[in-house]
Amino acid sequence: MNHISGFVGAALVAVVLVSPAVVRGSPRSHPLNEDAALALLERTLKHDRVYANRISLDCVSYGTEETTTAYFQFVLRENHGAKCGGDPETSPVVDRYRVYRRSGKIEWLERIEDKWQPYVPAKTR
Repeated sequence: MNHISGFVGAALVAVVLVSPAVVRGSPRSHPLNEDAALALLERTLKHDRVYANRISLDCVSYGTEETTTAYFQFVLRENHGAKCGGDPETSPVVDRYRVYRRSGKIEWLERIEDKWQPYVPAKTR
């Protein structure tokens, strides 16, 4: 009987110690806040080199256009001025993205059809 209670006790301690780590590791357990969503978007665009042949990421700025319980919508705009060239009175839109809070999924606005598409680097270039 002592063997069984000792085994059950050890198993219970293991579950209590491991449970918080499992919950913390789940992508859905903590929704992204605005800063984390923007950091994810920036990191993804840099990694995928989406704008490598179009514009330097040093010459774009990010703005939050919409915030919902489901996602953050960001706009990328060209920075104009001495460093990047162009008319400093303008900042044309480059692209728009949505980053979903719970999943981290990214969508891109395909402007010709005006439809949100799953983010695929090759389509965004």
